[in-house]
Amino acid sequence: MHILVNTGGGDAPGLNAVIRAVTLSALRRGWKVTGIKRGYQGLLEPDGLIDLTREAVRGIAHLGGTILGTLNKGHPFEYPIEENGKIVSTDISDKIMQRFREVGADALIAIGGDGSFRIASRFGAKGMPIVGVPKTIDNDLSCTQATFGFDTAVTVATEAIDRLHTTAESHERVMIVELMGRDAGWIAMHAGVAGNAHVILLPEIPFKLEKIVDHLKRRYAAGRRYAIVVCAEGAVPVGGMQTISEREVGGEIRKRKFGLAELLENKLAELTKFETRSLVLGHLQRGGSPTHRDRLLALRFGAAAVRMVEAKQFGHLVAYHPPHMVPVPIEEAIAVTKTVPLDSDTVQTARDLGISLGD
Repeated sequence: MHILVNTGGGDAPGLNAVIRAVTLSALRRGWKVTGIKRGYQGLLEPDGLIDLTREAVRGIAHLGGTILGTLNKGHPFEYPIEENGKIVSTDISDKIMQRFREVGADALIAIGGDGSFRIASRFGAKGMPIVGVPKTIDNDLSCTQATFGFDTAVTVATEAIDRLHTTAESHERVMIVELMGRDAGWIAMHAGVAGNAHVILLPEIPFKLEKIVDHLKRRYAAGRRYAIVVCAEGAVPVGGMQTISEREVGGEIRKRKFGLAELLENKLAELTKFETRSLVLGHLQRGGSPTHRDRLLALRFGAAAVRMVEAKQFGHLVAYHPPHMVPVPIEEAIAVTKTVPLDSDTVQTARDLGISLGD
């Protein structure tokens, strides 16, 4: 067997551990393993493939990022090219399929999130044997109880919130910290509760600004003259829309859910008259070494993916259903986004602790 492996979408702590597990598990079976650099794009580039040997993956399990590189742009079925001074989309999937056959590959292990799996599903329909490994720090894939990278992101966010408590209390400020989470508030919910935040705003629960203001004023009136507000980047006010920022990159206008913390800083300072500051953790949540939980989970995902290739369970991805790793059809896995259940024990715990969820 000759298997390829690639990483797509945003990076997550644990990607290198998956690559190591895939490589060692495949080599143990006498297979050949080749890594594709930069998503699928490496198949079309002279230096885009790397032979994954024991030496190539030695000592990488604890490293953040991915030795293969990753892309969250350049969709193979809608690839941007410049034509007559304008950026237009073209389908390069047939070229990728041709290269897949030319290198003598028998299967691809695709490590990615929902966007990567939508691409993988389309390649599967064109005849590429694919097994998926779910990756997202947002923990928003419905097919699996957990994804690697989430625990690390929550750990980083919680430590940041812990540090903000001391400076916020010293200066009697309201500190607003924006965490990743476009459509699901798992990171904000877990880090906010663990970090003893006073307000947590999630995409799943539209907030009312006046509720937040009342909560902060009551806290200050009780003598606790500081507060920590944690918000997921995709949180929205009742009847409002997500905060979107736009900027031009390489001739393209890119839209990002970004800027909520700054908006809240200005609004809350105006309405409460309290000194207010904001910060965005952003890609700090993606960087650095994976926690031991993420490292172990990633290694288990990688080894399970090779077993699925061996069993020819193509068109599926590996899902963590404790205590087992099980195959789930890719189409089923990406059908629904896993959001924070409003009746979950964690949400109830936040309310019982007196944390405002803005509703």
